[in-house]
Amino acid sequence: MYNLNVKAPFFLVAALAPEMAERGHGAIVNVSTIVAKFGAPGMALYGSSKAALELLTKAWAAEYGPRGVRVNAVRPGPTRTEGTAGMGEKLDALAAAAPARRPGSPQEIADAIVFLVRQQSSFVHGAVLPVDGGRVAV
Repeated sequence: MYNLNVKAPFFLVAALAPEMAERGHGAIVNVSTIVAKFGAPGMALYGSSKAALELLTKAWAAEYGPRGVRVNAVRPGPTRTEGTAGMGEKLDALAAAAPARRPGSPQEIADAIVFLVRQQSSFVHGAVLPVDGGRVAV
């Protein structure tokens, strides 16, 4: 879990961000999860690995931001994907607790990522954008 969610992004950023900084621009978007914000049964490793990624996102923003590289993250909530298909009604129940009252779609998560890499978000550094239908907010 930590190899995938912490070490892989760490080594990717270490390989790519310095070259972006040399060019004076770039954008990196990490993908977290709402489970990084609250404890959930059976999710300790997953949630803590994504919480680590969120802190890395902020540290990288501090490190690379002054050299033109923006580092942010999205924090998806319940999203209907191939990976969550096995959750069935549990996914719907989790989503029902949010103001949106439905699971998100992969396209909605992708749209948030696109926003964070585009010039329109040039003043956004070190943010973790919740894309969760309001699940963590209320």
